[in-house]
Amino acid sequence: MAVRTPEGHLSLVYKAAAEIGELGDNTRALRDAISGDSLLRQALASGSVEAVVLGHTRWASVGIISQPNAHPLNSDELDIDQVSRPYVTAVLNGDVDNFADLKLSESLRIADEITTDAKVIPTLTARAMVDGAQPIDAFRDTVNQLEGSVAIAASAAADPGDLMLALRGSGQAIYIGLAEDAFIVASEPYGVVEETTRYLRLDGDVPADPGNPASRGQVVQLLGDRAGALEGISRWAYDGSSVEVADADLDSAQITTRDIDRGDSPHFLLKEIGEAPGSFRKTLRGKLIDGPDGPAVVLGDEVLSPAVRSGLADGSITRIIAIGQGTAAVASRALAEGLAAFAPGTALRVESALATELSGFNLADSMDDTLVVAVSQSGTTTDTNRTVDLVRSRGGHVIAIVNRRNSDLTDRADGVLYTSDGRDVEMSVASTKAFYAQIAACFLLAAAIADAVGATSPDRADVLEGLRGLPAALEATFELRPEIARAAHDVAPSRRYWAIVGNGANRIAAEEVRIKLSELCYKAIACDGTEDKKHIDLSSEPLILVCAAGLQGSTADDVAKEVAIYRAHKAAPVVVASQGEERFSAALHVISVPVVHTRLAFVLSAMVGHLFGYEAALAIDSQALPLREARSAIDEAIATGIVDDGELLMRRLRTEMTPAATRYFDMLRSGSLAAETLLVPDTVLAELNRLFQMDQQGSHYFTIWFGVYQASTRTLRYS
Repeated sequence: MAVRTPEGHLSLVYKAAAEIGELGDNTRALRDAISGDSLLRQALASGSVEAVVLGHTRWASVGIISQPNAHPLNSDELDIDQVSRPYVTAVLNGDVDNFADLKLSESLRIADEITTDAKVIPTLTARAMVDGAQPIDAFRDTVNQLEGSVAIAASAAADPGDLMLALRGSGQAIYIGLAEDAFIVASEPYGVVEETTRYLRLDGDVPADPGNPASRGQVVQLLGDRAGALEGISRWAYDGSSVEVADADLDSAQITTRDIDRGDSPHFLLKEIGEAPGSFRKTLRGKLIDGPDGPAVVLGDEVLSPAVRSGLADGSITRIIAIGQGTAAVASRALAEGLAAFAPGTALRVESALATELSGFNLADSMDDTLVVAVSQSGTTTDTNRTVDLVRSRGGHVIAIVNRRNSDLTDRADGVLYTSDGRDVEMSVASTKAFYAQIAACFLLAAAIADAVGATSPDRADVLEGLRGLPAALEATFELRPEIARAAHDVAPSRRYWAIVGNGANRIAAEEVRIKLSELCYKAIACDGTEDKKHIDLSSEPLILVCAAGLQGSTADDVAKEVAIYRAHKAAPVVVASQGEERFSAALHVISVPVVHTRLAFVLSAMVGHLFGYEAALAIDSQALPLREARSAIDEAIATGIVDDGELLMRRLRTEMTPAATRYFDMLRSGSLAAETLLVPDTVLAELNRLFQMDQQGSHYFTIWFGVYQASTRTLRYS
């Protein structure tokens, strides 16, 4: 609710940065503030009003999560007359690596509570304008000082109808949608498709002049008086050279509003887990066919180029490395599993590695004997793309497995295998359905590589048939959600330490589930071989999710024995096993998934893990409801203005908070609360302390008890 009138214009800023609450609370608070602002409403009632809107949702990567650090940031500095100073606002996606050096070297006088790196952008731009530079020139000078991969938008009161943009590096993106009388700027095409299907995608990575690295990155000025028109876009490279914008530079969106509709699902994550079977099926479509001798894989030259096929056939390509980062790196390991199934006993050396590990430690001067398979959901992962460039510069061959058409990675590769149909939108930050499609693509590529080297395998037909039937098995596994939810609600909140274990291909599932549970539940989670757990940290009495789908024979016997050991040490094992498997009776919960080929069963373990993580997050989150109700009662009391009447305030809070407190202590007594629970969190204590300050005569007396409950020992420490 900040209001300024720089240079005769009206500037209104709205921010929200609450850490406690439900998904969407901050956006809801912003919407309420904007729609309820009578000053804004009055200003918009003017027939001649023109507006530039600059907004950003940003979870602080530099600085604490707070309202002062929320975007946009402005150009204010301490002890400076702001009335006569140029006024600039800016938002940042990415990180300014040298922001601390810039603050020091330029002697920026920034308020102590503002610790985000984004603050230097509007501040340096305004300082350059003080020296006489025009806004766009000052902005270009500023972004050239920044180190790191960044996407920036900024506005200046001196040119109130215009918007300035900058992009450098491949870690972020900027899309400029051209709509009727408007430009819509977003970090993804999803952000523009509701208004227009035409957009310009900025390139922050490829130099405008191949011989001049300083020309890498682009700066754009959008002119408000020509909004929506091509001539309203002025573009420069980072070195200041002009870059023309022509009709041929515009792309048409391959997605629609239907692709980004959450539908009936409560969260995008659940929707996308449910869509995983479809993504898997679309990845196989047209590539896994019925041949004269059984199932066959057909990949064209756009995937396996003639040069790569020839190198595999004549043995000049002897090494295959699958790379990626994060979930994509885990999925890339399926290539090795596929080649073990389709090309056993060949001379090929097959391995998987993080892209950063390959580029940092395992590059050779000549890599013409190496095929790198680079896996990426977006095709814009900086570390993966940089590694691909280094491999290509050393003569290596590259095949990309990627979801997004026309992405940076597709331009760097010799061949591209698109997952799904190359436009499978994933809105959730925690990637799920892309993981399953990448698994399918890895197995298809493995079969095609085996064909190229002339390898045969007795398991080939069975594995390919199993691959074809896997989407149906994934759909059946998704239907187990109620059973998975019961297990998650039973064990997840009450256990402080978690671990995921697996053997063989199930290690792929375990690594992937570890990532998702960490993202969803804010847990540091171990991932081990099943047998290793008893040698490491079993004494911590953890929740252990055991990925054991498809295990057979003595291996299943060994894992069952380990599960019994877990239970004997008071751990909480939850086992994912194939239907009909009865060896895991020692587990607290057994989730039985459909029987599929043993080489593919790990995929079903992963889906159970994804659903378990989702349900565990809901279970933990639901325990905060009484605290939210208490917080809401305090906020409402403040809003009604009875804070100064201590007696009335206490009566009202007692009435409204007693039901929430009763439910909270019932949960505490039943042992269903999270492993270590603060009875009154710091945020509520601070609010209560502010509300209940005793006056000079000490007329109001009260006591706040708080404590920590430890579930494993059933002890409660009071202060």
